[in-house]
Amino acid sequence: MRLLAGALLALSMTWATLAQPVESFDSFVTAFRSTAVTAGVDGRVYDRVMGGLTPDPRVPKLVTAQPEFTTPMWDYIDGRVTAGRVARGKAAMTRNQSLFAAVGDAYGVDPYLLGAIWGMETDYGAVLGNAGLIRPIVRSLATLVHQRRSRLVEDQADLIAALLLLQRDQLAPDALVGSWAGAIGHLQVNPSNVLAHRTDGDGDGQVDLHNSLADALATSARYLRALGYQPGMDWGMEVVVPESFDYLLASRTQMRPVSFFAERGIVRVAGRPFTDPNLAVFLYVPAGKDGPKFLMTQNYLVLKGYNFSDSYALSVAHMTDRLKGGGGFVDDWPRGTALPNLSQRQAIQRALAALGLYQGSVDGRLGPITQEAYARFQASRGAVADGFITRAAFEALAAASQ
Repeated sequence: MRLLAGALLALSMTWATLAQPVESFDSFVTAFRSTAVTAGVDGRVYDRVMGGLTPDPRVPKLVTAQPEFTTPMWDYIDGRVTAGRVARGKAAMTRNQSLFAAVGDAYGVDPYLLGAIWGMETDYGAVLGNAGLIRPIVRSLATLVHQRRSRLVEDQADLIAALLLLQRDQLAPDALVGSWAGAIGHLQVNPSNVLAHRTDGDGDGQVDLHNSLADALATSARYLRALGYQPGMDWGMEVVVPESFDYLLASRTQMRPVSFFAERGIVRVAGRPFTDPNLAVFLYVPAGKDGPKFLMTQNYLVLKGYNFSDSYALSVAHMTDRLKGGGGFVDDWPRGTALPNLSQRQAIQRALAALGLYQGSVDGRLGPITQEAYARFQASRGAVADGFITRAAFEALAAASQ
C-alpha cells in the first residue's frame, strides 16, 4: 500500500489538473502499466487483465447523475427508506440473527447499522445477481481513471487495488464484480478498502464479499472501526430548535457537548430526554429552519466516511432506527421549496467565492462547506443564517455579486 500511495502521488502531480481525456483509451492502458507495476501489480497480470479492455460507455453519464448529489434529500430518503425495505430488512436480519450478533460482538459495531448499510447498498443482497447493475469492475474503474471525471487519486488507487485483488486471489478478471464505481459485495466496499480491511468472516480461508454475507459484514465492520466508529454511540437525534437560535452555531467543524445546545433552548423531539449532556455533537439543519434538525455525533461523520453524501449518511442513520422499530422523522421536509439546478448551484458557488465567502470547488455539490458559506452570506443580510440553499438563494446571490 505504501508503494501504491507513492506511485499515485507522483502520478497525481501530472494528471490532477486534467478534466477530460487527452489520450485514447488504449494509450491510457499502455501508459498506466508502469504505475500499476510500481504499486506491486505483476506485469503479466496487468497484461492479462487490461489487454484488450474497452471503456464502459455507461460510466461518464453515471458519474454526473449520482442521486446522492442530484436529488433533494427528502426525495432521496423517501425513495430508499421505504416501508417495504424496512420490512425486508427486519426479515433478513431475523434470518441472520446469530451472524449479526456475532459480528456486533466481535467488532463493536451496531448490527442494525450494518443491516441498514446492507439494505441501502444492495437491498439485502437482492441486486447482486442483476447483471445490469453488477459487472466486472476493472473495466468500470479503468474508464473512470481514463475519463478523470471523478475523484482522481482515489479512482487510480481503486483500479490498482482491484488488480492486486485479482492477483492475490488468482481470479479471472470477470470474477471481481461490483457496481459501476467499483464497489464490491453485499455492503459495497471499494477495492482499496477491501484490500485494507478484508476479513474472513465465515472461517473458510477465503474472503468473498459477493458470495459470503459473513465476510461482507466483518469487512465493513472493520472498515467502520478504522474510520473512527465508536462502539455504543448512536448516530445522533432529531431535535427542536427555538426561533431565536443563532444558526451560525450549526457547524460540523466544532463538536460541542449536548449541554451547550440544551442551554440555548434545543430539546429532543417528542419530549425525549437527553441521556448524556457531555456527548460531543454538532447541529445539522439539512433543509434549514423549516425542516428536520439533528444533533449529530462522531458516528454520523463515520457514515460520511463510508459514503461522502449527507443524503446517504442520513438515510443509513434513519434506516438504522427504522430497523430497530423507530418511526419517521417528527418534522416534515419543506417539500415545495424550489431548488437550484446544476448550473445555478455552480453559479452560487462562484458568487460566494467572488464575495470572499467560499474557497471550495465549483462543482455544484452543495455540501457543508457551501452551506456554511451561504449561512455567512445570510447573516450579512440580516436573514436567518440556516444555510439552506434554494432557488431564491441563487437569485439573491446573483444580485449581490453583480
